[in-house]
Amino acid sequence: MIEANAILARIDGMDTAESVKLFAESATVMFGNGQPMVGRDAIKAGTAVFYSSIAGLRHRILNEWTVGQDTIAEAAVTYTRHDGRQVTIPAATIWRVRDDGLITNYRVFIDLAPVYAA
Repeated sequence: MIEANAILARIDGMDTAESVKLFAESATVMFGNGQPMVGRDAIKAGTAVFYSSIAGLRHRILNEWTVGQDTIAEAAVTYTRHDGRQVTIPAATIWRVRDDGLITNYRVFIDLAPVYAA
C-alpha cells in the first residue's frame, strides 16, 4: 500500500500521467462538489483540467487514519494561483485501495472558492 504522503506528493507533482497510475482502471474520483470521474481516462482528463487552472499545489498532512483498506487524510493544501498568490485551505480526502494498492475510490472534501476568488 502506498503511504498517504507518497500519494499526495505525486498529486502535488501535477503530472497527470503519473497521478493516474495511482488509480485502478475502474476507479471513481469525486472532487469537491464536482461530478464523479469514473475510470482512468476520465480521471486523467479531469485532473488535467484542474491542474491547468492553478500554477501549483502542496499538501501538508495534519492527521491521517487508516483502517483496513480505507484512509482518511486531513490536510492543509496550499494552492499557487497563476497570478503567484498562494492560498491555503483545509481539505479532507478519503480513499480506498484494493489488495494491489491501487485506489478504487477517492473523495476530496474541499471548498476551492478561496483559490479562485479575485
